[in-house]
Amino acid sequence: MLTANKLEKIIELEDNLRSEYQAKLDAKSADIERLQKELADQQERLQATIDRQLETITDLSEKATANQHVEQLNRELNNRSEKLQDEVVTLKKRVKALQKDLASERERVSTLTQYDPARMKKNLDANKKKLADKTAANESLQKSLSKTKGENADLQRKIQELESKLAELDAADPVEEEAAA
Repeated sequence: MLTANKLEKIIELEDNLRSEYQAKLDAKSADIERLQKELADQQERLQATIDRQLETITDLSEKATANQHVEQLNRELNNRSEKLQDEVVTLKKRVKALQKDLASERERVSTLTQYDPARMKKNLDANKKKLADKTAANESLQKSLSKTKGENADLQRKIQELESKLAELDAADPVEEEAAA
């Protein structure tokens, strides 16, 4: 029975304590519930903030990835453009060298076309014909000249003969004039 008494006393003590502290327990329970609600609200707000920050971080990381991609493309394009510029400089030098070679080859071709065998043979044949014509003309002129010289010599001889006859006649004429006078 002792234990039942003790048990009753404990129950009674518990009821006393409960009645005495029930208001405090209820207040504390209400505070705990209110704090749990506030904590849940704050946790929801913090979770919403975390979600927004996560979205922002995701967007920024996507943008950063895009920026990195753009920067990589820019580096590649810069490298390509530098290589192309170097290639252009090399090609310009090569073009200048080829233009010089072309000019020298054109000069060589013009020199070679001056001595074109077919044209030279044609010119040679034409020159031979002209030479033959001029030689024939020269021969006929030479014949005509020698004939003219011969005729001139004959005429000069005749003139001399006539002058000598004239001189004889003139010399004989004064003697005849004296005789006739």
